[in-house]
Amino acid sequence: MSAIESLFDPFSLKSLAVDNRVVMAPMTRNHSPDNIPTEASVEYYRRRAAGGVGLIITEGTCPNHIAANGYENVPYFHGEERLAGWKKIVDAVHAEGGKIAPQLWHCGGMRKRGVMPEGDVDGYTPSGMNVPGKVKRYIMTQQDIDDVVQSFAEAARDAQRLGFDAIELHGAHGYLIDQFFWEGTNRRTDGYGGSMAARGRFATEIIAACRAALGPDFPIILRWSQWKQQDFTARLAPSPQLLEAFLRPLIDAGVDVFHCSQRRFWEREFEDSDLNLAGWVKKLTGVPTITVGSVSLDQDFVSQPSEGEGAASEPASIDRLLEMLDRGDFDLVAVGRALIANPDWPKVVRSGDTSGLHAFSKDQLATLT
Repeated sequence: MSAIESLFDPFSLKSLAVDNRVVMAPMTRNHSPDNIPTEASVEYYRRRAAGGVGLIITEGTCPNHIAANGYENVPYFHGEERLAGWKKIVDAVHAEGGKIAPQLWHCGGMRKRGVMPEGDVDGYTPSGMNVPGKVKRYIMTQQDIDDVVQSFAEAARDAQRLGFDAIELHGAHGYLIDQFFWEGTNRRTDGYGGSMAARGRFATEIIAACRAALGPDFPIILRWSQWKQQDFTARLAPSPQLLEAFLRPLIDAGVDVFHCSQRRFWEREFEDSDLNLAGWVKKLTGVPTITVGSVSLDQDFVSQPSEGEGAASEPASIDRLLEMLDRGDFDLVAVGRALIANPDWPKVVRSGDTSGLHAFSKDQLATLT
């Protein structure tokens, strides 16, 4: 098998079977007025399935909790009209031969008062902090924690009912689940704070509740990251030993796949090895992993446009990516911005002639095409 063909080898896990290893990464698009997926949303996802993506992970979508959302015009995952919009997307993706998973997303302390439609609801956090040391958000009670856990389980149940093929839980980038993981924003003194295991308890309760709602054969993906939007240098697990200790309870709770978010997939995670984050997670656990981070582009996408990087990202070689995939470092490859610029990215890459791939520009985010 050639290196490029390894990217198009089928993959299966439990009830999920995909035609290739290409995953569409979740990307917030802010094009859902009234928090309802539109016909433009249906076409957006359909085009990527038709372009050859094996598994689509949707933009973040909010479960039924009063403070889950933090941004305007993001789609919700509750309510009859909103779920009907998602059902159209599922059917359109399936009609093109693709598979699809919703990314279930609670923004936590990233939410600021005033974001509609919830208005003056504050951001919910483990310890009142969105940034370490600054207590400016709401501190969650045990009842709040229980309510959020159940909101995720309800969303998981709806995903299965609507015909989705898996779910992804957003536990990365400084949002709510990650704020519990991160010692910088979790200073609780109850059973959800202190040790690494205690800081992971909120996540394991969500995962276990979703597993109970879904049954044993429906895949659960967890997206997680060392880095945070609040601090690019943050690290939950600065050694392989701590990384394994972090991961094991999540696996025991029901995670089937780890989506390991890096800003640049080619960067090594620890010294004395060229494995990236997804490579280390797979090595330590044997659980399938998804790698992600500036795939097929020469610049990463920073959270602050003023930093300069990523404003225009040109197509880049994936030879290194294919080498890593071929040797078994990870199982699946998530492509983000390159799929916004090139809905048929998988077909173009498989053809062997990538000269026609388009660059990514932030201007492309203004429309949903």
